[in-house]
Amino acid sequence: MAAPRSDSEKRKQISVRGIAGLGDVAEVRKSFNRHLHFTLVKDRNVATPRDYFFALAHAVRDHLVGRWIRTQQYYYERDPKKILDGWQVEEADDWLRYGNPWEKARPEYMLPVHFYGRVEHTAEGVKWIDTQVVLAMPYDTPVPGYKNNTVNTMRLWSAKAPNDFNLQEFNVGDYIEAVLDRNLAENISRVLYPNDNFFEGKELRLKQEYFVVAATLQDIIRRFKSSNFGSRDPVRTCFETFPDKVAIQLNDTHPALSIPELMRILVDVEKMEWEKAWEVTKRTCAYTNHTVLPEALERWPVTMFEKLLPRHLEIIYTINQRHLDVRGSDLDRLRRMSVIEEGDCKRINMAHLCVIGSHAVNGVARIHSEIVKNSVFKDFYEMEPEKFQNKTNGITPRRWLLLCNPGLAGVIAEKIGEDFVTDLSQLKKLLDFVDDEVFIRDVAKVKQENKLKFSAYLEETYKVKINPSSMFDVHVKRIHEYKRQLLNCLHIITLYNREKDPSKSFVPRTVMIGGKAAPGYYMAKMIIKLITSIGDVINNDPYIGDRLKVIFLENYRVSFAEKGKTAKGVDSLKLPPLPAGGSVNRDRSPAAPAQREATPRTEPATACTSLLCRYNAREYYERIPELRQAIDQLSSGFFSPKDPGCFRDVVNMLMNHDRFKVFADYQAYMECQGRVDQLYRKPREWTKKVIKNIASSGKFSSDRTITEYAREIWGVEPSAVKIPPPNIPRE
Repeated sequence: MAAPRSDSEKRKQISVRGIAGLGDVAEVRKSFNRHLHFTLVKDRNVATPRDYFFALAHAVRDHLVGRWIRTQQYYYERDPKKILDGWQVEEADDWLRYGNPWEKARPEYMLPVHFYGRVEHTAEGVKWIDTQVVLAMPYDTPVPGYKNNTVNTMRLWSAKAPNDFNLQEFNVGDYIEAVLDRNLAENISRVLYPNDNFFEGKELRLKQEYFVVAATLQDIIRRFKSSNFGSRDPVRTCFETFPDKVAIQLNDTHPALSIPELMRILVDVEKMEWEKAWEVTKRTCAYTNHTVLPEALERWPVTMFEKLLPRHLEIIYTINQRHLDVRGSDLDRLRRMSVIEEGDCKRINMAHLCVIGSHAVNGVARIHSEIVKNSVFKDFYEMEPEKFQNKTNGITPRRWLLLCNPGLAGVIAEKIGEDFVTDLSQLKKLLDFVDDEVFIRDVAKVKQENKLKFSAYLEETYKVKINPSSMFDVHVKRIHEYKRQLLNCLHIITLYNREKDPSKSFVPRTVMIGGKAAPGYYMAKMIIKLITSIGDVINNDPYIGDRLKVIFLENYRVSFAEKGKTAKGVDSLKLPPLPAGGSVNRDRSPAAPAQREATPRTEPATACTSLLCRYNAREYYERIPELRQAIDQLSSGFFSPKDPGCFRDVVNMLMNHDRFKVFADYQAYMECQGRVDQLYRKPREWTKKVIKNIASSGKFSSDRTITEYAREIWGVEPSAVKIPPPNIPRE
């Protein structure tokens, strides 16, 4: 008789075996040994942990490849940043130096991408000539579905020069020029998010965006024209059915060039009439807006387009003119709706281009989508209200619950079964157990075990002694003035000042702030320096001890998030199911229930909104003593003793140029945090809130989000068909 399984064994089986049922373990072991010996040319006496990883990766990839190929066949058949002395410093991350076992290079599908040149209008049509060519090399990564034998493809592109090396120039002594062209071409995919404070950085960013768009669209059209798996011979020549087979979702404005590029291909290459090409383009493209900040909505100088993409500039001008021709005679409205912004520097408004050239526009949370309709794109909404939708963001429960927090997944499964893995709305069943003492105890136990493990990791990584019984106060976001990291800093400073009062008791807190600043965003980098400087003072104050700690999570990324915190984007959605789930996330009110949608902050949530229009930071500074003390400490160099003027620019911005009105939120924020402290003193009630929060987060599943995109934008119904595995002959 088998021995009874422990709780931890049950949870491991639920969370891991349920996700990746390998089937024949002996076959996987055999494949592992084969790759270790024959692919890596190693044996167990000399193999390193990295060798073991690659051998296992190759073995798992073998398991995927048959399903990957079968999936593609089925589709054709069915026709469907580092911190140095407190400052963020960008360093090259050569993450491919050891290769990537999961990707497969596809040199046979390498494509040319054109830049610069000039436009010729001839009797045969428009020609874009005398261009510079960069080659796009595709790399495919398999993306397995969940228990359905489906393996989709994520295709990425790497820039390659047409000629690796100019031997003639080398032979005449010009060694630098011999490799210059190659380096300039390959820079396109060498640097992610180049500093766009300078012209060269801006131009490189625009090159990157067009490079990916042009390569992807050529590849899409090649696949559309071919009706047989693996065929390169064009079969379809009529593009009227193109929108029925292809959906292009513009994820913010970065791929906006898909619109003029598709028009260029259809009109200039495929010789379609403009009106038909425009109909195909609009039916194919849809636009998701992720932020309403003006500086985040790309506006490219016309002069840059004229130099880099001259044909696309002509197409955009034509799109804009035809758009304005049918929008009436209200000059102010026409100016607001134009793709071309007039001024000292004429610019192309890429968000307007996206709205005009798409059949659907959506925000990523209900309140955000309302702002999109009623403010940012108000004129467009009034003209075409049927085009605007909402698609609330979601996360995948397989990664952010089962893999990141197997303990919690096991506790949940023991109460409501395992259906929540594919239907996260099932979590609402947990509301029936809010008063279940055993369940409350189990959830609290899992949380504390996870906090102990994460505390050990933080101590080892950051050399800061952590109190695992403290409240884990987490703020993870891209570093930006409007993301409220400065409000968080003021709260931390106020807590520190209050902790100096020996007559009062306080709830211990470990504050963790993670995120990255854009390379050219000066104030965001100052915010990181401020956080680390505050931590240096507080963490080394012997009087405070472990009652308050501040850690800036360096090089915050998804693999780090999986250890216990959340990743960029829909941060507050990932906190409840994660190992330290239920802790505070600063992009929502600390005690807010999960029923509120995670919302991009567009303005401060101030109690007295009437003050926002005539905001006077000094009035708050003079009226609120604790706020004044915190600002004075920043001004005097209390947190930067070696450089007393270090945070002069931060204080000046807060006092005189704060677009996001941090001081107006300060008092209400402190009061709300006080209520959080009071709740944390009652562990049972705190855990009940955690359970309610988890139970109410079922809506925020990417399964639900993607289903809505499929049905309401792409016109595709989800399929429950399970593709036969490769060892079963096709019918």
